[in-house]
Amino acid sequence: MRLAINIDHVATLRNARGGKFPEPIQAALICERAGAVGIVCHLREDRRHIRDEDVFRLRQEITTKLDLEMAVTPEIISIAKRVKPELATLVPEKRKELTTEGGLDVIRNSQQLKKAIAQLHDSGIAVSLFVDPVREQIEESKIIGADMIEIHTGEYADARTSSARKKYLQEIQIIATFARKLDLAVNAGHGLDYTNIKPIATIGEIEEVSIGHAIIARAVFVGLERAVSEMVDLIKKRKT
Repeated sequence: MRLAINIDHVATLRNARGGKFPEPIQAALICERAGAVGIVCHLREDRRHIRDEDVFRLRQEITTKLDLEMAVTPEIISIAKRVKPELATLVPEKRKELTTEGGLDVIRNSQQLKKAIAQLHDSGIAVSLFVDPVREQIEESKIIGADMIEIHTGEYADARTSSARKKYLQEIQIIATFARKLDLAVNAGHGLDYTNIKPIATIGEIEEVSIGHAIIARAVFVGLERAVSEMVDLIKKRKT
């Protein structure tokens, strides 16, 4: 399993004071040195954290994979086609949400998503769909041409009891296995942290996890490089 780091909240901190620091680009480079195999950023329509110039600079300066999280809108698709990240992860987006809430309804929005996937593929960009662990959504993701899915792990992460957590973990395992049988690559993310990552890391079908807030929060106390290294170590020990 690989680790990609979402650096959105470095930009959130920068924007709180309206200045230049801390720089998301510098954070991304530190994450790479510490073992991250990719950098994730979400260019929201309201630009609440990552800005256009951040995305273009990331494209120029990082040496690993760039995963651009994005809503399916003409403006953001146009930017993605210019940036040419290795991966575009299509996510639902609401103006007032604190963070992404739930997965895409691929079935209801299949035609819009299919068109967006085709446009991104024409620019040589692989496409992942951020989805809840629901079989029908995975089937539709395959039908409309997605290269991979990112399983929304929010319900698992937010579970208040061990029995609920076990139930959601089993759902994630079943869906990850199903997606691989459809020849979809499988990533996972949302709400994952240092205490709940180990069970997810045992699911062999999940190739990569995307983690942001927990690592940036940990970095406040131990520094970003150590925070990333600690998570990398937890993932590497998944079979022990």
